[in-house]
Amino acid sequence: MSHTTPSDATSELDTFSPIAWRDGTLHLLDQTLLPEEERWIECRDVATVADAIRRLAVRGAPAIGVTAAYGLVVGLDGLGESADGLETRFDDVYRRLLETRPTAVNLRWALDQGREILERHRSDGIRAVRDALLERAQAIHQHDMVANRRMGDFGADLFTPGDRVLTHCNAGALATGGYGTAVGVITSAYRAGRVGQVWVDETRPLLQGARLTAWELSRQDIPHRLVTDSSVGALMSRRLVDRVVVGADRIAMNGDVANKIGTYTVAVLAARHGVPFYVAAPLSTIDPRTPTGDEIPIEERDSQEITSFAGSAVAPDSTLGQNFAFDVTPHELVSAIITEVGVLGPPFEVSIDQAMSNA
Repeated sequence: MSHTTPSDATSELDTFSPIAWRDGTLHLLDQTLLPEEERWIECRDVATVADAIRRLAVRGAPAIGVTAAYGLVVGLDGLGESADGLETRFDDVYRRLLETRPTAVNLRWALDQGREILERHRSDGIRAVRDALLERAQAIHQHDMVANRRMGDFGADLFTPGDRVLTHCNAGALATGGYGTAVGVITSAYRAGRVGQVWVDETRPLLQGARLTAWELSRQDIPHRLVTDSSVGALMSRRLVDRVVVGADRIAMNGDVANKIGTYTVAVLAARHGVPFYVAAPLSTIDPRTPTGDEIPIEERDSQEITSFAGSAVAPDSTLGQNFAFDVTPHELVSAIITEVGVLGPPFEVSIDQAMSNA
């Protein structure tokens, strides 16, 4: 079931979130309809939550993590007061959510926090488990918004007045609990008078840059221009890009970064032209169980996303597609990783380990 955007949902850009818990129900902004329509999905069962994550109605590693945390609550609703079947139901909900997007590590991170809640409160009954899960989900949501603001403050210090910055895909408020990672850094830098213009990669095949990042920048009156993904080399060769900042879906302990397909290409071009390449992501996107990028699973999506566009074929029926959703940028191409606890620099094995230990 869907309904139109509540009038107060976007009244304050700084507090805007694509995820809302209202009147005991999870609501998700359907990002597949942007920028033409702002419509919210009312999630009353885990199937609706899982479908929203899988079809990118909600997307971006931090936002997926927040949604998954709320999804555990939704999944337990309707189970009754008895603890009978609690663990079976939880395991089913956990599995259904985990299978939606394998690359985004925030998903498992949030679900594992939910499992810890279950272990701690199972003897107290299903109501206590559900209430504790909701409290944790709301805490994760709030922490993400606060972390992103801190990230923006740290990242802004890397910019100089008038910088022309390029970003790929969407790592703004729409991809997080609010404010954004890469776009949050750009926003903070712009407000500090250090961004003159943003180059927005369209980000094929689903155009998250064109549909979502441009939408967010427009709402904040941040100067920007949309470019094709294949324009990056031309822009840099003409010295029209001063720095790059992108988000991440998973960061390995050595600093290798998985992000939207095409990010690696941008990083290679940035290195070729001496343009600093920054990654903005919360510590929850760093996976302690992933030593290098070689161990990061890369999601492959339906080939029809590249053999058709807006429901119309753009390739012959006999043409097969290979649709990788992400690629991995080696750590040696990353200038710095901007987190909520500070800017991490190479060697990343050391800086990441220290940041994770201190956190």
